[in-house]
Amino acid sequence: MSAASRLILTAAQIRQIEREGSASYPSECCGAMLGMDQNGAEGVRRVVKRLEPLKNSFVAEEQFHRFSLDPKELMDLEKRSGEAKLAVLGFYHSHPDHPARPSEYDRQHAWPFYSYVIVEIAGGKPAELTSWQLDANSETFTREEIVTEQERSIP
Repeated sequence: MSAASRLILTAAQIRQIEREGSASYPSECCGAMLGMDQNGAEGVRRVVKRLEPLKNSFVAEEQFHRFSLDPKELMDLEKRSGEAKLAVLGFYHSHPDHPARPSEYDRQHAWPFYSYVIVEIAGGKPAELTSWQLDANSETFTREEIVTEQERSIP
């Protein structure tokens, strides 16, 4: 993925991620972002068309600082997204009472290509929201710009 990539979210999608993070507090929420990449003169635009909340399948007593995706749920999501002619662009999750920065655990479990949105939930309320991509060569995260676009019809 180009360093010039931008993640395109609507205000409603940002509010949805924030609501899910607040509702899951003090545990981490998680979900997937479905859409498509658009290549242009200014780089890659990752246009999110739909959010899919997913179950945090990590051990319940550790969900306050970890999330895990169920492999079967992820396979079903891949199938549904393909049928809708969309791609899984990445994942989102919350950080209860911690900054919206990837943890070492996040880095160790991330895959290149995907965008990773993190929303900080401070005392049950949404704070900062950021997006990151893992560089395959350096195995470090690079911050990805989030652009909020007007609401659009979502198939």
